[in-house]
Amino acid sequence: MPEMPEVQGLVDFLDARLRGLTVTKVTVANIAALKTYDPPIDAPVGGRVAGVRRHGKFVDIETDAEDREPVHLVFHLAKAGWLRWYDQLPTTLLRPGKSPIALRVAFDDGSGFDLTEAGTKKSLAVYAAHDPADVPGIARLGPDPLDPGFTRDVLAGLTAGRRTQIKGVLRDQSIVAGIGNAYSDEILHAAKMSPYALAAGLDDAEIDRLFAATRETLTEAVAAASGKPPAELKDAKRRGMAVHGRRGERCPVCGDEVRSVFFADNSLEYCPTCQTGGKILADRRLSRLLK
Repeated sequence: MPEMPEVQGLVDFLDARLRGLTVTKVTVANIAALKTYDPPIDAPVGGRVAGVRRHGKFVDIETDAEDREPVHLVFHLAKAGWLRWYDQLPTTLLRPGKSPIALRVAFDDGSGFDLTEAGTKKSLAVYAAHDPADVPGIARLGPDPLDPGFTRDVLAGLTAGRRTQIKGVLRDQSIVAGIGNAYSDEILHAAKMSPYALAAGLDDAEIDRLFAATRETLTEAVAAASGKPPAELKDAKRRGMAVHGRRGERCPVCGDEVRSVFFADNSLEYCPTCQTGGKILADRRLSRLLK
């Protein structure tokens, strides 16, 4: 799933290429991806791109025109979505249901992009809105961990009283915006913290470590994504991972074996030596089989 650093990389790429261009066509190839009807999805057509911004994991392309209020084309790539960029957009006719393409957007210089989604479970979401806050997922977002206003004390306030595991807190978009499964693994590894630690039980030193790990991990990942075209962002993400997706490999910090815990639709990775005092966390799938 694309998370904050990859989405920020997309935003930087699109802003550099689209600002000042005019939207000439918006084509929906998968109607299930379209989540709004007013304004219509083709409302950005004829508008000039004023800028591209990120809200959590959402990409927001703002368009304006002299004869109407601004329209925002907003999308969330979900778990298996991606953006395919073209300096010269193909002219082939899109056939709904016959390709992974969900949406195609064209611009007046001949460039454009497709939003694609792999697999059979379709969760990619596209919106047209006069205000990005009209998108429910954006309206629910918690603070952005790379915002200057996100301080150590803000993080302490977000964790206080929450009798839930810290990994779940980091992934909850209504608490902290932009972090998903991969970067929560990386942050907790850097913070030397168990993913099962209860948020409410963190002491001052643990909050200090978690805050530093969050800012440093995300800042480094955003820097690694900066300037890369969409086609290179996924590989850059994988190369930067210390534990996520590294099951069976050696921890780059201590040399212990990276372990996994599997759930219904994902897994977490961690280093026992660095994070759990050497304890191996129970594999939930195996635990169910033994009951």
